[in-house]
Order: sequence, then structure tokens, then C-alpha cells
Amino acid sequence: MHHCALTLARSPNVLTTRAIVLLAALLPSALEAQTARSGPDRCGSGIPPSEVSAYVGLPSGNVFCPLVADPKAMRSFLSYLQEKESVDSIESVGSVGLSDSFGLARWGATARDEGVQLSLEGAIFAQFDLGTTSYDLINADYLVGLPLTMRKGPLSARINLYHQSSHMGDELLLRRNVIERENISFESVDMLLSLDAKAVRLYGGGEYIFHRQPADLQHYVAHGGAELRPAGVLLSFGRIGFLRFLAAVDVKASQEQDWDTSVSARAGFEINRSFTGELPARSWSILFESYRGPSPYGQFFRQKIQFIGVGAHFAL
Repeated sequence: MHHCALTLARSPNVLTTRAIVLLAALLPSALEAQTARSGPDRCGSGIPPSEVSAYVGLPSGNVFCPLVADPKAMRSFLSYLQEKESVDSIESVGSVGLSDSFGLARWGATARDEGVQLSLEGAIFAQFDLGTTSYDLINADYLVGLPLTMRKGPLSARINLYHQSSHMGDELLLRRNVIERENISFESVDMLLSLDAKAVRLYGGGEYIFHRQPADLQHYVAHGGAELRPAGVLLSFGRIGFLRFLAAVDVKASQEQDWDTSVSARAGFEINRSFTGELPARSWSILFESYRGPSPYGQFFRQKIQFIGVGAHFAL
């Protein structure tokens, strides 16, 4: 559940609105700039030509592109956040994520843009109070999942059975007037359907939470979003790589929060190298971020927060 800020806007809603407007404004030119590359190729995923086969054990790559703006998406990152509404008046937060994915098996890959894949994924997402001398740990979320992903041309889907547990930092527990620690642990089935429409990606679905603590944690979460990833190159650095624009908005609403929405918006630049014949080169990005809504940090899921910031994100 989850970045150097230049200025603190009066409301993250402003950044969210601007991100959506920017997505719409850039759409026409982005559509014209597209090449014939598939969605997985453009997002740094995809199937190597040598693995286009009816069955591959322990495969490389994937057929489902990771979500850009989802705070719980499997990716590694280092972000700096300025929070407007936060726990215990914490304003400056360092947010860190470490993730990895391991392919177990893939079936039906008769082309580079289709197939069904089963993988194992894991991640740790942690937040630190940068206003303290020891950078106190605020919260840590641990996730492990078995995503089943599939793709047929521009359509892709993911069914992910995962476990999450969340833990509050010891230093935070020693402070006065902080919320009490809760034992947060649950399993969930997350289902998403995604459509690549040239430069634009649209996705939607939801999840069902079960085997949960606390027992009053509600079951249902709705989830959707959009991404803009033009194929056009903004800057080229020769053999080192090239720079492209990237923007995304992710929206969630949960039964636990009476369907109050959380909006995460990210926009910035993605850096990678040209496709060389096997897997696309791994990419990384610098993204400006905005978030408003129920906290994505596990220990504070009952609270609402707002923040803006900037982070470096690294594709799996």
C-alpha cells in the first residue's frame, strides 16, 4: 500500500487535475508517434523471440505491463514526499520500495504479444520520517503474490493472489499522540483487465480481501486507471539510451472507506535503450507524484493523507 519535491502545491488535487489534462492534451500527437511495437515491448516487458513456444518453464519477461501510478505496483523505487495531511505531523517522508518477479511457467506464446504466464512476486514498501535524526521508520508493508497474467494482442489481464502484512516502526510507537498499532494482515485476489490503444493504456477491475486481520476489514476494492506512454523519443543519447514522456493516473475506492476514492497521479520521463532482439532493455524513470485519499500505507489505512513529491523508479 505507497517519491525531490520542488514546491508544495496548495492541494494535490491541482496536480491530479493537471496530470489528467496533460494526458488528454498529448493524446493526439502520441497516437501519431506510435510504432508497431507491442505493449509489453514499450513498457520494458515482453517475450524473447527464443521463447515464442507453446510452453516455456522458468520464462524471461512477462505479458502484463506493471502499473505506473499504483502505490502497490511491483517495482523498485526511491522517492521524496512532502505530506500535507499525515500521521503525527510528519511532513518530509522518504519512501522506498524493493521488488522482484520470477517467472515460473508460460503457455501458448505463439507470438511475442500473447501467452499466459504464472510468476512469483515479492516486495517491501517502507516509509521513513526524514525530519528525525535517525530517519525513523514509519511503516513497512510486505507483499508476496502469485500473479497469473495473460495477453492477446492489445488485451491483457492479471489475476493475482497475494498476501500483505504491515508493521509500524518501533520509533514511531514510542512517540506520544500517535495512533495505536494494528495487526494488519490479509490475503486478496486482485483482478485487472487492460487495453492498449496505441499510446494509451486503460485498465480496470477490483479485488476481494479475505482471511483478514482486523476482522472488521471490509472485502471489496474497485480499481482503475489510465497511462500515456508515447513511442516518440524526446531526447536521444546514442548508445546510452533515450528519453520518453510517461504519465499515469490510478484510482481506487474501497468498501472499507465507504467508497471514498484515492487518486494517485505520476508524470515524468522514462529512460531506456533500444530494443535489441531479445528482451527490451530494463528501464527507469523520474516521476513527479501526487496522491490524495485513504492512506496506501498499511498501518494507517483508516486515515486520509495528501502528498506530492518526486522519485526514481526502476522496472523489474
